[in-house]
Amino acid sequence: MEQDLTISYKTKTANANDISLHLLACDDSFIPALSSRINILEYAQKIYNKAITFEAWNKSELVGLIATYFSQPESGIAFITNVSVCKNYKGNGIGSHLLSNCIEYALTIKYKEIKLEVNSENTPAINFYKKHHFTYTETKEDSMFLTYQL
Repeated sequence: MEQDLTISYKTKTANANDISLHLLACDDSFIPALSSRINILEYAQKIYNKAITFEAWNKSELVGLIATYFSQPESGIAFITNVSVCKNYKGNGIGSHLLSNCIEYALTIKYKEIKLEVNSENTPAINFYKKHHFTYTETKEDSMFLTYQL
């Protein structure tokens, strides 16, 4: 299906409902499915309340989202809690653009590193992060932890 790629990139404009609709649309893209691990509505509210969101919009639809907690200014460590792009929009560089926006933001507020956790079975996500210079730090149970040095 041909997409009308009139993507606009924004920061912290999505409300909790926008975020929950996006996460529900992307649910089966997560490994394992996001809804099998958490309550999506509660998670969307937490993201809205506590994270900085880097967003890709196609008209009024939130089609890409990176949510990052910048809650440790004393340590300078940010934590990406969500990276998702709707299935019909994957492969268009949206995730890369959002990640660049997140990194640029972290640099402007003088953070030193960005960390994230990914399921060890999620090879596409792991490859995406490695392509963007995240490095492996540790494994715990079924999760890998990766870090990006700013």
